[in-house]
Amino acid sequence: MSGAVLMFIAAGYFALLLLLARLTSRGASNDAFFRAGRRSPWWAVAFGMIGASVSGVTFVSVPGMVRDVQMTYLQTCMGFVLGYASVAFVLLPVYYRLNLTSIYTYLDRRFGLMSYRSGAVLFLFSKLIGASIRLYLVCFILQHVVFGQYGISFPVTSFVVLLLIWLYTRRGGIGTIVWSDCLQTIVLLAAVTLILVQVCGQLGLTLPQAVDVVRGSPMSRVFVFDDPASRQYFWKQFVSGIFIVVVMTGLDQDMMQKNLTCRTLRQSQLNMCVNGMLYLPVNLLFLALGVLLYHFCQQTGVDVPAAGDALLPTLCGSGVLGQLALVLFTLGMIAAAFSSADSAMTSLTTCFCVDLMRRPDDERLRRWVHPCVGLCFFVFIMIVRALNNTSVIDAVYVVCGYTYGPLLGLFACGLLTKCKPREKFVPVICIFSPVVCFVIDRAVFHATGYKFGYELLMMNGLLTFLLLRLSATKFRADNAGGNGHV
Repeated sequence: MSGAVLMFIAAGYFALLLLLARLTSRGASNDAFFRAGRRSPWWAVAFGMIGASVSGVTFVSVPGMVRDVQMTYLQTCMGFVLGYASVAFVLLPVYYRLNLTSIYTYLDRRFGLMSYRSGAVLFLFSKLIGASIRLYLVCFILQHVVFGQYGISFPVTSFVVLLLIWLYTRRGGIGTIVWSDCLQTIVLLAAVTLILVQVCGQLGLTLPQAVDVVRGSPMSRVFVFDDPASRQYFWKQFVSGIFIVVVMTGLDQDMMQKNLTCRTLRQSQLNMCVNGMLYLPVNLLFLALGVLLYHFCQQTGVDVPAAGDALLPTLCGSGVLGQLALVLFTLGMIAAAFSSADSAMTSLTTCFCVDLMRRPDDERLRRWVHPCVGLCFFVFIMIVRALNNTSVIDAVYVVCGYTYGPLLGLFACGLLTKCKPREKFVPVICIFSPVVCFVIDRAVFHATGYKFGYELLMMNGLLTFLLLRLSATKFRADNAGGNGHV
């Protein structure tokens, strides 16, 4: 299929997004940009959150992971369900009661300015780097599949993608994103479903036969109860899934900003619970596609890519699954790029204006910050491309993961205790805890060969919590005249 057809399809998709933005923009006020006037229907937020959660990395990685870890990722997804319920009934009531625009304002009201800014900076750092890497991977694939055929350079591809995202979010902000995420969720789910149908058609399988192939494959194993040392051990995956959602959704401005646009707390809670239940079947669909793709390679003699991440892009890009699969894959990647980057750009704008500058009503500042955030994305994407080293990229992802631990500790200390840590110690603790966890991880690996996985997040959060609690105890004891009473 010619690149012209793919570019025409991409242009048509973007035109649809622009139309949607025009219909959903409720003026250019900061309240509309940051909170959509708190008038978003809960069902639209819940459905759109699927597209926001399924990034381009997920779109290409989850199908390929079944070769190495089978379907054990579903154990983590089971924990997600309980994690979403925890966010709905523990965190959301606090956010709605305080009528927050940025969730990190809670830290200001509970602890003070230093804690507030520490939480905001942790979010800015991790979201800017993490979203840039995800967007880099998507732009790289789009460049290879579509734009490279016309000699368009990677920097131009990346800049155009970011420019398009800015164009359809610059007025409506989060109000537009709620509805654009719905469109992008439809495209993503339609793409993966129709690619699955294409694979079944190529293999001559009916739906019941495809189910039997997936069920009978050794890659369909879900549960691991027999090896506690394994990173795929059920209780590690399940408990980690709970904390991943609590931290990377409940304590993440990007994800929570959309949930805070619902009219009432009850509607927001309903949206959160429904989204949690939908996440399991959606990921099952991606994993089933992965099993069928490997079965396709085995049956047809097609070479299996060495990297699992390359499975879906290689098979779709080579044309062995048919031209329709290439179109669907391109649309899916575009939808994944837009759904992950548009909300990240908006949430970072919100965090900078509301948390760091503390000027939530300054519309002029917001209009300047929003495109500047897009330029920051572009710079980081170029840096990642210049590194061009998978191990470095993986290391940056690990660093981003470490930054969520202090956020977990900060919010846990605020919600579960009545103590108030000494403010000047908070930034130090937020840096010290991840460093200690990194040292522990390296020491354990060199001593035993065991490498921590998701449990590092919990260890990091617990250490931050204990240090915050210790600083508060010491502070109160000193102020009590040294009598040791807290």
